[in-house]
Amino acid sequence: MSGSIPFYQKHHRHYDRGNRSRETESAISQYQQSSNTYSSHSSKSTKGLSPLPKRVKPTYMAMDKENQIIGYVVPIFREYHKRLNEDSLMHIPEFVIKPRSHTVWEKQCVRLHCTISGWPEPRVVWYKNNVSIDPMATPEKYKVESSYSVHSLEINKCDFDDTAQYRVSAMNSKGETSAFASVVVKTPCLEYGVTFETHLVEKFGVSFGREGETLSFGCSVIIYPSLQRFQPEIEWYRDDKLLVPSKWVQMHWSGDRATLTLSHLNKEDEGLYTLRVITKSGFETHSAYVFVRDADAEVAGAPGAPLDVHSLDANKDYVIVTWKQPAVDGGSPILGYFVDRCEVGMTHWAQCNDTPVKFARFPVTGLVEGRSYVFRVRAVNKAGMSHPSRVSEPVAAMDPADRTRKGPSAPWTGQIIVTEEEPVEGVVPGRPCDLSVIEATKNYVVLSWKPPGEKGHEGVMYYVEKCVSGTDSWQRVNTEIPVKSPRFALFDLAEGKSYRFRVRCCNSAGVGEPSEPTEATTVGDKLDIPSAPGRVVPTRNTDTSVVVSWEASRDAKELVGYYIESNIAGSNTWEPCNNKPVKGTRFICHGLTTDESYVFRVRAVNAAGISEFSQESEAIKVKACFVMPASPTPPYGITVLECVRDSMVLAWKQPTFIGGADITGYFVDYREVIGGVPGKWHEANIKSVSERAYRVSKLKENMLYQFQVRAANMAGVGIPSLPSETFKCEEWTIAVPGPPHDLQVQEVRKDSLVLLWKPPVYQGRDPVNGYYIDIKEAEADFEMWRGVNEKATDKTFIKVCMHMGESYVFRVRAQNKAGVGKASDSTEPVEAVTKPGTAEIVVNVDDDGVISLNFECSNLTADSKFVWSKNYVEMTEPERMTLETKGTIFKTPSEEDLGIYSCFVTHTDGASASYTLSEETLKELLKVSHDHKFPIIPLKTELAVELLEKGRVRFWLQAEKISANGKAEYVFNDNVVHQGEKYKMNFDKNTGIIEMFMESLGKEDEGTFTFQLQDGKATNQSSLVLIGDVFKQLQKESEFQKKEWIRKQGPHFVEYLGYEVTPECCVRLKCKVANMKKDSVALWYNLIFNEFCVCLCPWQISKKDAGIYEVVLKDDRGKDTSTLNLTDQGNIAEKGFKTFAAFVSSADTGNRLILMFFIDRARVAGGLPDVVTIQEGKCLNLTCNIWGEPIPEVTWLKNEREMVSNDHYILKFESGKFASFTITSVSTSDSGKYSILVKNKYGTESGDFTVSVFIPDEEPVMTSLPL
Repeated sequence: MSGSIPFYQKHHRHYDRGNRSRETESAISQYQQSSNTYSSHSSKSTKGLSPLPKRVKPTYMAMDKENQIIGYVVPIFREYHKRLNEDSLMHIPEFVIKPRSHTVWEKQCVRLHCTISGWPEPRVVWYKNNVSIDPMATPEKYKVESSYSVHSLEINKCDFDDTAQYRVSAMNSKGETSAFASVVVKTPCLEYGVTFETHLVEKFGVSFGREGETLSFGCSVIIYPSLQRFQPEIEWYRDDKLLVPSKWVQMHWSGDRATLTLSHLNKEDEGLYTLRVITKSGFETHSAYVFVRDADAEVAGAPGAPLDVHSLDANKDYVIVTWKQPAVDGGSPILGYFVDRCEVGMTHWAQCNDTPVKFARFPVTGLVEGRSYVFRVRAVNKAGMSHPSRVSEPVAAMDPADRTRKGPSAPWTGQIIVTEEEPVEGVVPGRPCDLSVIEATKNYVVLSWKPPGEKGHEGVMYYVEKCVSGTDSWQRVNTEIPVKSPRFALFDLAEGKSYRFRVRCCNSAGVGEPSEPTEATTVGDKLDIPSAPGRVVPTRNTDTSVVVSWEASRDAKELVGYYIESNIAGSNTWEPCNNKPVKGTRFICHGLTTDESYVFRVRAVNAAGISEFSQESEAIKVKACFVMPASPTPPYGITVLECVRDSMVLAWKQPTFIGGADITGYFVDYREVIGGVPGKWHEANIKSVSERAYRVSKLKENMLYQFQVRAANMAGVGIPSLPSETFKCEEWTIAVPGPPHDLQVQEVRKDSLVLLWKPPVYQGRDPVNGYYIDIKEAEADFEMWRGVNEKATDKTFIKVCMHMGESYVFRVRAQNKAGVGKASDSTEPVEAVTKPGTAEIVVNVDDDGVISLNFECSNLTADSKFVWSKNYVEMTEPERMTLETKGTIFKTPSEEDLGIYSCFVTHTDGASASYTLSEETLKELLKVSHDHKFPIIPLKTELAVELLEKGRVRFWLQAEKISANGKAEYVFNDNVVHQGEKYKMNFDKNTGIIEMFMESLGKEDEGTFTFQLQDGKATNQSSLVLIGDVFKQLQKESEFQKKEWIRKQGPHFVEYLGYEVTPECCVRLKCKVANMKKDSVALWYNLIFNEFCVCLCPWQISKKDAGIYEVVLKDDRGKDTSTLNLTDQGNIAEKGFKTFAAFVSSADTGNRLILMFFIDRARVAGGLPDVVTIQEGKCLNLTCNIWGEPIPEVTWLKNEREMVSNDHYILKFESGKFASFTITSVSTSDSGKYSILVKNKYGTESGDFTVSVFIPDEEPVMTSLPL
């Protein structure tokens, strides 16, 4: 036999390909030599491993030269050898066996050991509390060993300082992994004669997580008396099963708090978790349920992942995989499950079944002997595939007899060393016995048998045969490769048919006789789906949970548990209450909404499937039943506020957990400390005190004291706090004040909070006159304290600004005239964040005008109370306000009510808010209140009056908005008037217009008109006073309008007779008429008018023509008259007027009668050009005609200046009709604007022209001259 390593040995994951030590190589070489010697039937013994005598069953255990087991030997036939890529064996380190926690006595030794696999060979380092251990530095304390992948840390002569968390880290090129173990060292002398009291505070409650998340929870542990070197035992349980640290579960003990962390949650982690703290005097426990919801599916509608995957009945090439069905099917039935397998150390997953199986058990065959596997399961429905389940624990494919064989030394390490043996001359094996069908479903049948008694020295394998019942035609099932395990699963059987089975053994010597056949087995599910559970009964528990009980499923076999679902009454959305089946018939469903009504239903689960739903329960409203509260946890932070010769004033902080009920008071105990030895406790107060400050009297001066405080509620008195520091009772004489106390934080938001405190008890020499507030980040050093306010504040509250997401602590210092005193104790860290559901105080004015402040809180409990304060001083019985549950009502708001109003809700996570009522805000609120008390219907217009056609009178107003229920009353002189012959009313509620009409106004209608409106509570009115001249004018106008309407029924004047003087000095008498017809006539007095024509009769006008002119229009419909008095119109009657009259009718102007006079005023008749262009040196002569009587005066202008006739400019006016203008020898200076102005007593007129002079040989240019 060659000395090289066989290929299948290299392929196995447990084989370490690293550089073995010489001792290891020697052991393997010795074993190979012993194998060769054994195969040649030599009786020669080999050093290290002894060969077995012929026909004696080998032990299959490999031992080193010290007879220590280093693995298990599995013989394999040569014909199955293959070559495997060696790089595929590289993987990150993995803990086959993790170190175990230990509790030991002092002076004892403890050894932590673990088994690690990985390639390349990992480097292993041990840590104590995350500090690496160097065994070379302290060889007398620590000893580190590594042998054949087994690594150990030995701690010699343990003492109390060795109590710690130890970590072993393994790292190679593929990655790093760690495992943890705790060592607790007990001191016997400390426990002797001491009775310990253990209290669990800040307990974890019901928790909710989602698959893939990390969840941590725990409890604070108080042990009394507190002995520094004593540590209790901490144990965690899930569903009453002890938990051990693993990759999924990490445990931590800090000395006063026990924490459990669940990394990468899966539904297997759901259950009831219990913390047990064990001391010599007993133990204390606390339990709460953890719920794990399904992760969001990758495909909408896909089912949840299966859970609790386990491997059962593992053999050399066969294992049964089991799991539990998920509670969520995604909305459609689950079609089945796929089982995946992966060789340990590899990353490739292989699907074991081609079609989904519905049974929650599946036999996996075809495993390679000597290798380890893990399994996972996926569910599938019509929408898609679920997430895979959490992988199972590794299982090795090997003979169960070898697995359970006891060895002389170390525990099972998981290592399997595969060797090669030369087959010896064998014996044909006998018949297998006890063949039976152990499981039958419609997808497969599982056979089980026992190996034959006669099977020779070498191992045996098996052939399985089947035949249809009623025939004798046997058919071999595994024709190619025989199976090695005495288990076999047969697939592809026809459902409903009956079969018989038998098994033959074989080895190198041949195939043996068949076993006795089984009884006829019909292919089909032998396990039935359980029946639906019985009646479901919900009962109240808390304000977020309900206890659900039900009757168990009848005749259910192999029951796994039950799933419960809830649904808000009236909806059709069912949600799972648990994602891991529960075994009992009672379950507490958590996470429900307070005051909602729910119904419940239950399903049973076994391996065959999930039952039908039970009948729905009756609806139950989620509401807490009475639960007796627990006693509060101890107060903490005891400080001294003042000290005199025989008394001390103490202060302390409220307990972190008040037990679910208000704290009714506190009890203070004290004891003397003499020579560092504390004495016996004495009660300082028999009656509880409600404040968190108390003066302890009757103390001895200069004596040292310690104090402890206990809180009490309706459940009783809690455990005492830890003893305070040692304080000396001596009178304070310092000048500055003592520290403020009872710091509280309210109204925490993302950028601000309000800090409150109480004044110091010790004032110093002078009264306190201000406070300084300090702030720093929670994790910052002491030197990072900084001031918030530069100037001292005289108030005991302040609003502080912060940065979002940061955590801060605060303290307060008081000052008096002597200076600034000692700072108070700092607050607990406060994070600047606005919590979800945070609300603010809202001011409201109701319909009755009542002003109130209201505050809503979303996380109320049954014991929550609203505490209202003004300027952060609690209002117990305010005189000016009425306090209600969620608000406060102002009785008679005034300036006395100005200030800051705040509200704090007890038994919550700090729900609080404030509202500042300023003077300006109060004025606005009072105005709104008045409007609500006395609402007014707004008006667009006040009551007005207008005259309509025929002289009708309209009274009207318009409202902004009015409802269909609006009403209106019409009042005249305090008397309501109604619809009738005299008054006509109209109310259009869509537009808000209200009208009243009267045909005319009489003397009796003089007075006040009022419209009164009402719409619900809202009212309004508007009045119009019509008396005296106002009424007379309106009455006169009404009568005139009525007459005008009558006049316009026949021919009438639109414009009455008048006159105008036109620009041509023409005086016209004119009027405009309308509604004329052919029969209509117009008569001019003093003029002749016939058939719409006027005979023009020019005559000489004189003063005798002055008089009154009249035009009369008439026909059968009526007549109209217009007159014009020209007796006093001045010059229009002078001599020389030319006169004519005409009747003009047109579409544009209507009908007009015109009388025209022409007057001889001064005029420029023509002859002047607009522009004159002339060459320099020439002579210019212009002449124009002048007309007018009397003869006008003539003036010439140049550039708006009067000209005088001379030799250059010759100006003439001849015969009263001709004016001439001459320029001799024109020059460029003569260019400009010229005008002639004519004027007589009847008028003035001008004519303009421009002169442009150009030089010869130049083009004439038009020059723009100034006007």
